[in-house]
Amino acid sequence: MLNLPASTKIFLCREPVDFRKAHNGLFAIVRDQLDANIFEGGLFVFLNKRRNGIEILEWDDNGLWLHYKRLEKGTFTWLPKNGELKIQLTRAELSMLLEGIELKAGKYRRYFAYDLGIHGRAKGAVKEQSRA
Repeated sequence: MLNLPASTKIFLCREPVDFRKAHNGLFAIVRDQLDANIFEGGLFVFLNKRRNGIEILEWDDNGLWLHYKRLEKGTFTWLPKNGELKIQLTRAELSMLLEGIELKAGKYRRYFAYDLGIHGRAKGAVKEQSRA
């Protein structure tokens, strides 16, 4: 499993990808279709059409890494389309995806909040890390 710092941004491409594209083809998808800059960091996650393979593209300041996992049985969870070509995942959601846990069935505990309100001396709260 990947060990990722909390600041790592993770993006999932909702459209299935032909894995014959390899590094350069996936880089082109990130740049042209997802309208993102891979050199700013982060992970870009792609699934194939049969959903039995997953590729993660990562830039490490010296070159591109391509992480690949193929399932012998079963398929990876596919998220329903909502009009967006890419969505941002958390580290927990990526871990669940890689382990075969249904993302839509998973839920956060009541006391575990992604919306953090910091109350200071100023008026109101300042929102940090909003999770939609």
